[in-house]
Amino acid sequence: MKPAFLSLNETTYQQHRTWMQHALDLAQKAAEMGEVPVGAIVVDKQGNCLATAFNGKEMGYNPTAHAEMIAIAQAAKIRQDWRLSDCTLYVTLEPCPMCAGAIIQARLGLLVYGANDPKTGAIRTVLNLPDSPASNHRLGVLGGILETPCRQQLQDWFNRQRESK
Repeated sequence: MKPAFLSLNETTYQQHRTWMQHALDLAQKAAEMGEVPVGAIVVDKQGNCLATAFNGKEMGYNPTAHAEMIAIAQAAKIRQDWRLSDCTLYVTLEPCPMCAGAIIQARLGLLVYGANDPKTGAIRTVLNLPDSPASNHRLGVLGGILETPCRQQLQDWFNRQRESK
């Protein structure tokens, strides 16, 4: 089967941009609640939104409440199946090692992310967990969709946090 990320035509690219814009909107909600602005969405192969989430570590006092983890758990519960192989995860920031592991375990078909994470990115930037020998799943990856607004949103939020201290 041909991975979805290899057939990126204009229509597919615009669909990815639309979903990433929704993820950016979710990230803005996180920022307004004092969370690091990261948003995530799980979409099935028919283009239906299964789950949406944003970071919730501060609100829930939960170190695992990353947007990706919440969205994956919601989608699996809705599907009544932990295998999400026909789904795409959209997230505004490259996933960390914990989230990359969850993405691999969920057998997601495609990961689309916005900005690289030069500190903890575990998809391509710092580590490459999907392509490592530790991965039992071949994950399609498309990075850089709406990269500039995703990165800018995070930079602006962190700058405001520094200024307020």
